[in-house]
Parts: sequence; structure tokens; C-alpha cells
Amino acid sequence: MSDRLPASSMPTLRQLQFLIALRAEGSFVGAAAAVGVTQPTLSAGIKDLETILGAVLVERGRAGAVLTPAGEEAVDRAARAMSEVEEMVRAVQAAGVPLSGTFKLGAIPTIAPFLLPRALPVLKKKYPNLRLQMREDLTSRLVDALRMRTLDAAIIALPYEASGVSTMTIAEDEFLLLTPDDHPLAKRNDLSPEHLRGEDLLLLEDGHCLRDHALSACKLAPSRRSTEVGATSLHTLVQMVAGGMGVTLLPKIAAEGGATAGAHVSMRPFAEPVVGRSIGIAWREGSPREEEAKLLAGVLRALF
Repeated sequence: MSDRLPASSMPTLRQLQFLIALRAEGSFVGAAAAVGVTQPTLSAGIKDLETILGAVLVERGRAGAVLTPAGEEAVDRAARAMSEVEEMVRAVQAAGVPLSGTFKLGAIPTIAPFLLPRALPVLKKKYPNLRLQMREDLTSRLVDALRMRTLDAAIIALPYEASGVSTMTIAEDEFLLLTPDDHPLAKRNDLSPEHLRGEDLLLLEDGHCLRDHALSACKLAPSRRSTEVGATSLHTLVQMVAGGMGVTLLPKIAAEGGATAGAHVSMRPFAEPVVGRSIGIAWREGSPREEEAKLLAGVLRALF
């Protein structure tokens, strides 16, 4: 005797899509607009889903729609199921034709604006049928998206250990010292990490892996002062340095990508190059897009 549920007892993909939209929008009106149906249609779909599952999924009120604990459990599983279906569609469409169709690619903010402008025209020419969907975010969130199958690959800084995720190195990224124009270190030709001790070292705030890579590369301990002046982007760091607030370590890829354009700052290499991170690509272990992620890595590697 089969343990499978009859088709009449199974939710439809459309019903799952309704539930996912409802959590994202917080109201029936907003969710209906997001999925392109009328509010009564979406409401009826959610009601049918509750009947199928035998549980109340949504508390309806004037303040909007709030998921019940059962609804939260259902929507988490619905999101995973929809991702699996989307991945199946993309994998079948791309079968035999690498890097064609939709490919969801993430990248961290300290790499994306400096690498992608060079990479995208090359990819478009080499793979004209490729449709990239881009997402810029912190490494931890991109890795979570890989695991949840909402991303196919991500460009991140290495080393980064994450279970269930494989990586491949694309290039090594050297750190340069960025100072105000009139800073004493701007004139040195024998720079070493030791010269940074006692300086106001400006770093990205916690959550950005570049912060940890910079401290590790120069064997520095995070100070209370550097934490207080933490920034959220490399462009902010550059302007803080230009304003005389301190010095920072700037990845070479950002320097070559124009991160300091127009700023009154000085860039100096260390006497012995300080390589604090590698640029790499990550994908979910066992992903059907693994070979395409490796092909993408090859294209990016040729840009360095």
C-alpha cells in the first residue's frame, strides 16, 4: 500500500506562492499585488491551503496578516519547496548548454562593484543566453541563500568555512595602505604592518569579513577605537580617511576599480606584499549548477 497522499490532499505550487508572498508583504492586499491576482483570489487560495493542511496558518486582523506558528512552519517549507522546483526548471532548461538560462549569483559588497563591471560584458559575450540575477549582500547571508537554494553561486572572500558549501579560489587580493595625503606614512617606502600599531585604523563594521581579513593579515587585535569608527562600505572608509579620521587597508581590487577616485588620499603598498584574502566562488555541495559555477570561476580568473 502506497504511503503517498492523494493529489487532492496536496497543496498546489500556486497556493505555496500565495503563502510566501503573504509573509513577505504582511497583508492580503500587498501579497495579491505581488503575485498578480485579486485579493479575493489570494484569500481563497490561502483558505484552501488551510483546509488541505488542517491548520490555521494566518491570523487575519485590521493590522494585517500574521502567520501562526503552523503558518511559519508551512511557509519555511514552502520556500524550500519552491526553490527546489525553480532549481529543477533551471537545471532542465540548461541541460547540455552550460551557463544558459537564469543563473542566480551573489557577491559581497567589497568585491561586487569592482569586479562585476569588468566581468559582466565578458560573460554576456561568451554566454549570450545567460541571464544573471544579481544579489549583493554580506557573506553569511549569501551562504545561507546557497543552502536555501535561492542562489546558485556567490563571489566571496576566502578563507571562509561553511558546512555544505564548496569553494574555488579565483585570485589573490593584496591589501594597500590608505592614508590622508599629508600623513607621515604616505612617504614611507618600507611600510610594514608594524607601522599600523598606534594608528587610528578604520575598519568595516562587524559582519563584513574584510574587517577580520584585514586584522588577521596584519596580525592586529581589534581595538575599541577601531570598532567605534566602523563603516558600512569601502567608499565610506575612503572618505573617512580623506577627512583625516585615520588610515585603513584597501583591497587592491577596490583600488584598481576606482574606489579612491576624487578623494585626497595616498595609497602605498607594503614593502612585502600583504595578501589578506582570496577572491573565490562558492556553491552548495551537490548542486546541479556546480560545473557552471566552476566555468564562471574560470571566466573571472582570466580577468586578473
